[in-house]
Amino acid sequence: VGHCHPDIVKAAHEQNQLLNTNSRYLHDNLVDYAERLSKTLPEKLCIFYFLNSGSEANDLALRLARQYTKHEDVVVLDHAYHGHLTSLIDISPYKFRNLEGQKEWVHVAPVPDTYRGLYREDHEDSVTAYANEVKNIIEQAHKRGRKIAAFFVESLPSVGGQIIPPAGYFQKVAEHVHKAGGVFIADEIQVGFGRIGKHFWAFQLQGEDFIPDIVTMGKPIGNGHPIACVATTKEIAEAFAATGVEYFNTFGGNPVSCAIGLAVLDVIEKEHLQAHATEVGNFLMKLLKEQQIKHPIIGDVR
Repeated sequence: VGHCHPDIVKAAHEQNQLLNTNSRYLHDNLVDYAERLSKTLPEKLCIFYFLNSGSEANDLALRLARQYTKHEDVVVLDHAYHGHLTSLIDISPYKFRNLEGQKEWVHVAPVPDTYRGLYREDHEDSVTAYANEVKNIIEQAHKRGRKIAAFFVESLPSVGGQIIPPAGYFQKVAEHVHKAGGVFIADEIQVGFGRIGKHFWAFQLQGEDFIPDIVTMGKPIGNGHPIACVATTKEIAEAFAATGVEYFNTFGGNPVSCAIGLAVLDVIEKEHLQAHATEVGNFLMKLLKEQQIKHPIIGDVR
């Protein structure tokens, strides 16, 4: 919503003058913010955990998945980056390949890139072919006695090259993952919040019939202020709560962070920023595609 947006600065300043405390103390901002976020998501994603950063959000998503499924293993896409905590370096090929290498509980699937990947635009059914790669990985893991907790994916893989997965890929992968007793986690930290213009969430590009089991968000939701969130289903949240180890985060969901989060949503709405993203995006794509016709060096425009 722009650097130092006056509405965001005002919301932070006003709430700072009143009260800032941890989320053990009840405050309307927390409930109001969760309610506003829930209106942007499919109905079944109705439980919210607030945190400080995208890395914290992804780490919690991992814990939720493991607690709910009672499995350990995670399938990720090649080149993925999901955060800088130890648990997330372990599921980020972009990082672990330069560090200690791949853990036995991590399985890497090819990026569904129809421009430069294994199966390209000329393939008769690249969606099924890429989804079958995940299916094969799961089958191989089962042969070794491993069990899948989650398929963890950025809705538009960013570090991997701003890849736009072909529509229907997530549905087919989710089918294989659910069959194996795992859950589908959509990482929207870099690509959510109306940035893609057409939809509020990037996973919605896959079609209305696709709903992840867990969605993580960070970065844009606080316009530079440290706030992040995990949205999930009642079933997953209840399995997590059943451990008796409640989730607590000193700063997550504090009144100031939530006031800022609400202000960000207000600005996106008031200034029609989603429509603006669509308009500017289409304008850039059109001009770049014109350049692509002129210059053979330009292979793909995203």
